[in-house]
Amino acid sequence: MTTAHPRPTTRTDAASVPAPVDAGRWPDVAAVPKASRPVRTVAAAVVRHALGGLPLWVRFPDGTTLGQGGPLIEVRDPDAFHARIGTTGLIGFGESYMAGEWDAPDLVGALTVLASHAAELVPAPLQRLRRLWALRQPAAQRNTTTGSRDNISAHYDLSNDLFALFLDDTLTYSSAVFRGFPAEHALLPAAQHRKIDRLLDLAEVGEGTRLLEIGTGWGELALRAAARGAHVTSLTLSREQRDLARQRVREAGLADRVAIELCDYREAEGTYDAIVSVEMIEAVGAEFWPVYFRTLDERLAPGGRVALQAITMPHDRMLASRDTHTWIQKYIFPGGLLPSVEAVDQTVREHTGLSVTRRDAFGAHYAETLRLWRERFTERAEDVDDLGFDHVFRRLWTFYLAYSEAGFRSGYLDVQQYLLTKEPTR
Repeated sequence: MTTAHPRPTTRTDAASVPAPVDAGRWPDVAAVPKASRPVRTVAAAVVRHALGGLPLWVRFPDGTTLGQGGPLIEVRDPDAFHARIGTTGLIGFGESYMAGEWDAPDLVGALTVLASHAAELVPAPLQRLRRLWALRQPAAQRNTTTGSRDNISAHYDLSNDLFALFLDDTLTYSSAVFRGFPAEHALLPAAQHRKIDRLLDLAEVGEGTRLLEIGTGWGELALRAAARGAHVTSLTLSREQRDLARQRVREAGLADRVAIELCDYREAEGTYDAIVSVEMIEAVGAEFWPVYFRTLDERLAPGGRVALQAITMPHDRMLASRDTHTWIQKYIFPGGLLPSVEAVDQTVREHTGLSVTRRDAFGAHYAETLRLWRERFTERAEDVDDLGFDHVFRRLWTFYLAYSEAGFRSGYLDVQQYLLTKEPTR
């Protein structure tokens, strides 16, 4: 068990400008865990093992370095850095960045190197003892019907204005599909429509289609489906998203074709010709994957089609980390877990009468999408401040966007579009 001592200041950016940390809002960033010397010594040894052979540079204040050359990680406060890693592992690594105890001129580049070697960073003996040292997921973040509402609200109800600062005018918060690379922010709306149209085409959505959407976002897919003549029922657990999506539907004159409901997928009713769900399964949790896919099966009419977009991770890494608490879960997506392709296939096969008919991967497109979001978020830092979010929040979101981009650039993460089909009644 560890205690903590106050840390009154941190740094806001690469310019090393001191700034106070709001301990009420960021208690685990403002306070460095009080780790014993043996804990810090072991952590330093693990860091040397993990980073020493990688194609990057790690520089410490005393001039010592680790690595074989490449993107720079500058550790400004080694004691705090090792104390956090020694007590809370990768959560501590992320919190140390939030506190300004380390930085990287090319954050995506540095994190891409780490993501490319994710399976090797922790020594094998410690990997085998993971259940003893890794933090467990809090019971409060289980994705029950009540827990899911809280988990979704924690992220998506932050502020519609915040998301509007870095998304494009379609307010689409999932991977786009580009014609080529590199992409520009001005191309995002067309690339998002290309992604949406591919999903609607997979599900064969057209005039008169009864469409269920699980996970509304801010309504762009529902609008585009209704413009094809579909009758759309869209479900969300975010009040902020529901309210803005309903406003957009009214302004488009499509209120007679689109119903947006504050409703858990498990509470959905009715039968539909098609179902579309974009990057929603990541918020379901492994415990409830069978329920999620059974719901798709139950709500889909015979002969119907389901189009899913899902972020995936390697199966072995999913199995190793599925029960542990991560930085992303603590600060970005409470209760979230990325499935693997194998996990999706197995769950569909064992718990439904659906068939996985098609799967297309396009992870490189997500890396580009995230780069554009991250650059726009950085450019609009003052606007983020004006919304009432502080410098720790900005470092948090910068790390989140860069961390995610690195996952796709390294190939550690991927994104898939699935077509699931159901046999017609004979």
